[in-house]
Amino acid sequence: MKILIIGEQANFEECREKLGHDHTYSWVGDHREAEKFLDTHSLIFDFIIDEEPHEFEIYANKSVTVFLNTCKISLGELAHSVNHKMLCTVFGFNGLPTLFNRPVLELALWQQKDQQQLQKICSSLGTEFMLVDDRVGLVTPRVIGMIINEAYYTVQEGTASRDDIDMAMKSGTNYPYGPFEWSRRIGIRHVYELLEAVYEDTKDERYKICALLKREYLSTGG
Repeated sequence: MKILIIGEQANFEECREKLGHDHTYSWVGDHREAEKFLDTHSLIFDFIIDEEPHEFEIYANKSVTVFLNTCKISLGELAHSVNHKMLCTVFGFNGLPTLFNRPVLELALWQQKDQQQLQKICSSLGTEFMLVDDRVGLVTPRVIGMIINEAYYTVQEGTASRDDIDMAMKSGTNYPYGPFEWSRRIGIRHVYELLEAVYEDTKDERYKICALLKREYLSTGG
């Protein structure tokens, strides 16, 4: 299978590690460069559509199959931005850094009729998948984002140190990483923008960004 990956080099490396070396890969860093590859690749993984949602238009008029990183924007929002019938087939996926290369792909459908095609694609890719609702943040990113945010509140209140929180969460809940380890692996920018998008979608106070987390995000240049 010919797979086009749009994103950072880390996205490309994680994707190739997850899907294996039996496929032919192309990698580009932006959507303008990607356009010339669309007609020659059977599958596209777009890790950066959340940063340039207006670029969704490049897929709409083409009969391509695209997996879109919908951690910070839903398929529904992207489809709504197109004021004509779409020719492309789209799926949402969990594309946060370090969360793609897991045994099970976390995916969302735009149209139920595409589920059989999705099953065939995942079989060809040699991966299991789990379907979740098409909501900003999907499921795993929401949960991890909320845990990280709560950990920042705990530090801000002076209840415990970062190292103590990481150790307690790994020892007490058997998490693979503590909240601050997860934040470093995913990247503070992604954590902040995920929480911002989920809070805007839900208005749930659990996702209201801790001031300490916001200050760290701003200190990195946002």
